[in-house]
Amino acid sequence: MVKVLVVDDSALMRKHLTDLLGSDGGYEVRTARNGAEALVAIEEFDPDVVTLDVNMPEMDGITCLSRIMTQRPKPVLMVSSLTEEGAEATLQALSLGAVDFVHKPGGTISLSIDRIRRELLFKVRAAVGARVRRAVGLRGRLRAERDRIAGRTGTSSRRSLATGTRAGFGLVLIGVSTGGPGTLEEIVPLLPADFPWAVLIAQHMPATFTSVFARRLGEMSRVPVVEVSRQMPIEAGTVYVAKGDADLVIGKRAAGPIATPVPSSGDFVWHPSVARLVASAVEAFPAERLIGVELTGMGDDGAEQMADLNQRGGRTIAQDAETSVVFGMPNELIRRGGADLVLPADRIAAQLIHWVEPTPAARAGRARSWCS
Repeated sequence: MVKVLVVDDSALMRKHLTDLLGSDGGYEVRTARNGAEALVAIEEFDPDVVTLDVNMPEMDGITCLSRIMTQRPKPVLMVSSLTEEGAEATLQALSLGAVDFVHKPGGTISLSIDRIRRELLFKVRAAVGARVRRAVGLRGRLRAERDRIAGRTGTSSRRSLATGTRAGFGLVLIGVSTGGPGTLEEIVPLLPADFPWAVLIAQHMPATFTSVFARRLGEMSRVPVVEVSRQMPIEAGTVYVAKGDADLVIGKRAAGPIATPVPSSGDFVWHPSVARLVASAVEAFPAERLIGVELTGMGDDGAEQMADLNQRGGRTIAQDAETSVVFGMPNELIRRGGADLVLPADRIAAQLIHWVEPTPAARAGRARSWCS
């Protein structure tokens, strides 16, 4: 039996979530009305997973989560409303170490019971095996890693990214799911302002979250971060986040490459689809101008397409098991023999910089072998 602690100040919401978990038969559920009760229940009940509401009296969910992560780390799922305010709080919680989030059932829960039940059970099962990610000291680690990268590569004068690097222009394609926001915070902020390639991210996330996520990530980073909510040209030195509940495809026009949001396709399970993003990039760009990065997440979205990219001559990175919240997607890429390198999250940015801005010696070696 998987032990789940449901924390919510609403008696109706506690009943909804308890009933949904109880319908599967594999869960022992206890409840708490606020963060203070939750901390006591964690000591007594020792749950495998905690579902945690944000807005509660006496002790709110964010404060409670901070205490859990510092005192007795547990896999935590935030129960979030699909609003901008809910997205802000949820992304803050993910930065603090929450594993994932589930949508808060509404008053008409009976109208969407099957979808809510599938999402809740799927994410609780994933959380049971998840690696709890501590976010304590993240900004300090980012500063230290920035200094290390700058010391190794030296500083370069800023150049015109839109025109000055077109001959060597390429795309970094990042696929990520569970644990993604926190992991991306360890990669994108380390990219220099004059990073010469574009970065495109397919993060499994609803539409109301991706715009908030892009804004938060941009505030931490030296490269601009935008949500692809409409067709737009792809420029070097910019990070593009696929709009949630849709897919992102890459195309080429006479003026240059473009990023286009398209309705999610039933041919793909998860959205925004990593598989569809990578497949479209392979059609539009030569493989040697592409780098695939498969990060934490359950399942195998994008693994087949990145392995194919690797076979065609593109380079690929899989996040390692130690730093992955869920080692599903990167492990599938490794299992297919499609990963050039397996790296911890905090070393991926440095590797990308090395590949796209090589030293003269590395550039000579690259002519002999495409892989580092």
